[in-house]
Amino acid sequence: MSGSAELLTPEAAENLVQRLSQLANVGQFDQPGEPQASTLAHSFADLETSFREILYSLLPKLLDEKVTRDELNEVLLDIGEEFRHILYHIKDPAFYGYLQD
Repeated sequence: MSGSAELLTPEAAENLVQRLSQLANVGQFDQPGEPQASTLAHSFADLETSFREILYSLLPKLLDEKVTRDELNEVLLDIGEEFRHILYHIKDPAFYGYLQD
């Protein structure tokens, strides 16, 4: 994967947890041993990874005219798995529960 530098480094994620934990509208979703601020920061970090994978690895392969039909199909399936991962991290935080169908 290439592109710009990772935004949510472990240090940045921990700083984000600290900042989010100060928000009452985030803390209202805390569960014992599972602060919502940590869930959100973890989700954002994993989302960043998936978005980078799609943007910098999978889309270029999808657009590469040298990729065979079989490889193209594999890329589509790989994109689907990233979408599954993204959906999980959208649905997991209780804070975003209003997005559920």
